[in-house]
Amino acid sequence: QVQLVESGGGLVQAGGSLRLSCAASGLTFSRYRLGWFRQAPGKEREFVAATSVSGSNTYYADSVKDRFTISRDNTKNMVYLQLNSLKPEDTAVYYCAADPRVASIWNRIRSLEVWGQGTLVTVSS
Repeated sequence: QVQLVESGGGLVQAGGSLRLSCAASGLTFSRYRLGWFRQAPGKEREFVAATSVSGSNTYYADSVKDRFTISRDNTKNMVYLQLNSLKPEDTAVYYCAADPRVASIWNRIRSLEVWGQGTLVTVSS
């Protein structure tokens, strides 16, 4: 059974940090690009970040560039998202995703192969 399970969400004050984790199982991890999307209340799901198979190439939405960092550990089947300098507008449910397509196009696609259940990040002002 293919599964992505996120953790690490929570309530944080503006300017604070969180680290989201996503554990993958049931898939050939090293063949998948991995990334994060988010969905704020009343808004569409949007791309946040993605990483290549090796982790050497990373891509970010402009709104999170220089604040968020995506990384992966292929030995543990894990992908992470470090969220720094959080703003109230970062409040959303964050979803981990896996897809075999190149990470450079993830900002233009929405129907990815595997999704996690999401973890809520709430940033208070």
